[in-house]
Amino acid sequence: MNSLKPMLLSSLKSYDKSQFVKDVTAGIIVAIIALPLSIALALASGVGPEAGIFTAIVAGFVISALGGSSVQIAGPTAAFATIVAGIVAHDGMDGLIVATILAGIFLILMGLCHFGSLIKFIPFTITTGFTSGIAVTIVIGQLKDFFGLTYPNGVKPIETVEKFEAVINNFSTINMDAVIVGGVSLAILIIAPYIFKRIPGSLLAVIAGILMVQFLPLKVNTIGNLYTISNALPTLHFPSLSLNRIQNALPNALTIAVLAAIESLLSCVVADGMINGKHRSDMELVAQGAGNIASALFGGIPATGAIARTAANIKNGGKTPIAGMVHSITLVIVLVVLMPYAGMIPMPTIAAILFIVAYNMCQWRTFLNLVKTAPKSDVIVLVTSFVLTVIFDLVVAIEVGMVLACLLFIKRMSEETKVNGWTYVDEDTPDVDEHLQKLPLQIRVYEISGPLFFGAASVIEEIAVKDFTTCLVLRMRSVPALDSTALNALKGLVQVCKSKGITIVFSHVNDQPMKVMKKAGFIELVGKVNFQPSISAALDVLKKLFINKKTRLRFFNLFQIISSYRIQTHYH
Repeated sequence: MNSLKPMLLSSLKSYDKSQFVKDVTAGIIVAIIALPLSIALALASGVGPEAGIFTAIVAGFVISALGGSSVQIAGPTAAFATIVAGIVAHDGMDGLIVATILAGIFLILMGLCHFGSLIKFIPFTITTGFTSGIAVTIVIGQLKDFFGLTYPNGVKPIETVEKFEAVINNFSTINMDAVIVGGVSLAILIIAPYIFKRIPGSLLAVIAGILMVQFLPLKVNTIGNLYTISNALPTLHFPSLSLNRIQNALPNALTIAVLAAIESLLSCVVADGMINGKHRSDMELVAQGAGNIASALFGGIPATGAIARTAANIKNGGKTPIAGMVHSITLVIVLVVLMPYAGMIPMPTIAAILFIVAYNMCQWRTFLNLVKTAPKSDVIVLVTSFVLTVIFDLVVAIEVGMVLACLLFIKRMSEETKVNGWTYVDEDTPDVDEHLQKLPLQIRVYEISGPLFFGAASVIEEIAVKDFTTCLVLRMRSVPALDSTALNALKGLVQVCKSKGITIVFSHVNDQPMKVMKKAGFIELVGKVNFQPSISAALDVLKKLFINKKTRLRFFNLFQIISSYRIQTHYH
């Protein structure tokens, strides 16, 4: 059960003072990075700024303590912003808490059932498509605050398309003071990483934004104008439950669980490459589930592994889960001491931070490269997932994307499954290639290549038996898999052969198809002797059978001649 052992327990076996100092340093630096991001992501999610901090504190600590990665840093991420905003708008905070708790339960079950390795079966085109789509929805959602737009009373767009329409319809209300603050903040965010290697650009942008609003005659909305700020520590809160609420929350919970699993395990894989390590995917899923349940109960929002914060942790010397736990403890201190000052942060600065977050997650280079180089079926899945994420939501995008990817995969695999007939030669053929065998015309050999499943079962119909055919060989060395639909098609072929007196022999049947055939009683139907380990053995059996048939036929013809002669002699 090592796959379900927290990495913290393994790390402490060889822990020392020098590594503790490195972990504390890395944890404090990551907390400084996480502070403005957590606030910005909470606001983008339609909740108060303190909810983002609560998430980084509670979920961050639990996931680090229980997680399957040594260096993973968890907290609110941009991937959840649009999902959470939609849930809060439709179902309120209690609806979000229920969905997050259910998602946590799903994640724990996924880990206990060892589903960690199954996440790899979600196509890269789907994750790239919906990640790019999320980035676009974040940008559209922040245009209002970046440009300082004012909407008429009653206009509260929820969906991305509605938000974009509202921006277009009310763009005439643009506030140039907001544009100045947002533009300067955005410039700092872009330039800072090239000048200040250790100080996060988001922190510099927040400081600059506060100074501009406080000391320049700029009229701009701040967090304090729109939200009530509190430095109170998170407290336990149980939502009101009902069967109807739980049923309504299930689709959202499943989406949160799948997205949390994908994002966290992807972050673990990236971290493994940076530290030359190996994470425990099942334990990580359990930790993600526990962290999300705790976050929801203490006023937070869904959390998952954050790639950027994890990378910052590694670069600053963090090597054990202690760094992630220190990051959470540091944020508790920040919450108590500095949270009242968060009300001074301008909303255009928050928008600028989220623009950079969206740019970093959009993977536009990867997206364009896939469009240029990927097969058409993959491009269709990619673009469909992207468009559906922007126009509808992530739930629809993942559902339709997976169905479409499966259907296109089935089509592609069915096109790879082929039936090829051998070339037949006789004594009069002048030239015979070495790899061909001289076969009587009555013996027909077909080689099947590729998986035989419901999408490719129709290739069995291509196997033709003539009136003169007495023996049929199916060579199956290149068939790795067989399902019930294809087996049923083979049964039909066997019945046709029996009705015509044709002997059918199977050559080189692989393990999986053989198991399916045994379980279905197919081997008894065909006859055990008619399954041969190689094509040579199969042909030898058929040649002997063919020779015996010819001998019997000759004796029968001779018997008819003798009988006819006797009858004629007796008559005379």
